[in-house]
Amino acid sequence: MAGRGSSFRITLTLVTLSAHLLLIAVTTLVLVWLLHFRGGLAFKSDNKEKIFNVHPLLMIVGFIMIGGEAIMSCKAVQGKRRAPILVHLILHFIALVAGIFGVCMAFRYHHVESMPDMYTLHSWLGLCTICLFGLQWMFAFFSFWYPGVKKPRRRRLMPWHWFAGMVIFLMAILTAETGLVQRSTYLRRQEALIVNFTGLLILLFATAVGLSVIHPSCLPPKSGSDPVISFPELVIGLADVVLTSNDS
Repeated sequence: MAGRGSSFRITLTLVTLSAHLLLIAVTTLVLVWLLHFRGGLAFKSDNKEKIFNVHPLLMIVGFIMIGGEAIMSCKAVQGKRRAPILVHLILHFIALVAGIFGVCMAFRYHHVESMPDMYTLHSWLGLCTICLFGLQWMFAFFSFWYPGVKKPRRRRLMPWHWFAGMVIFLMAILTAETGLVQRSTYLRRQEALIVNFTGLLILLFATAVGLSVIHPSCLPPKSGSDPVISFPELVIGLADVVLTSNDS
């Protein structure tokens, strides 16, 4: 008979694998939606919808999916101390560039359609998210990579960096969901189902990324402890991380 602690166990590998599979599923649904139902993609076209279609592709796949992979890379990438940080920075930079181009394509579409800018909650959230993301990236680059602050200060800054990063990531998720709601209001049933499932999978992806962040695998294991983390141990580990960060 299984022990009491074995009823619900989570490994970091399972969490990250789930996130990768969700990324593939979201990317597939977005491509099916944009290529099959929306007519394709184009930077310049007489079909203005093709210009707009670049926006959700870059924002969902380029900004959110790659941004989520960047968050998980801190624990998923093995190697020397600076190797995970470098991967984290590069992936986030790719996500930032994709996000900036994605926002530009939305403005371009509004311009060719003579539509007003920044009049929806989606657009407000999106612009705030991109601006905060860029500031967060520059702060992290100069604080943790080059020239880098001293180790005691880095230790004090790290919890705030994690917190700010997750807030910005959740803002990106909220922005994507509000954008999908805007586009799905007047769609045909089959297309609306694709968009709705995309929104649900994006939410599940965000959940997997968040779980990878709070997973206490970064803590040194106790002597004789099981490397597989049970759910109660996960919660206790998160509390220990927060308390340790506050005391340092």
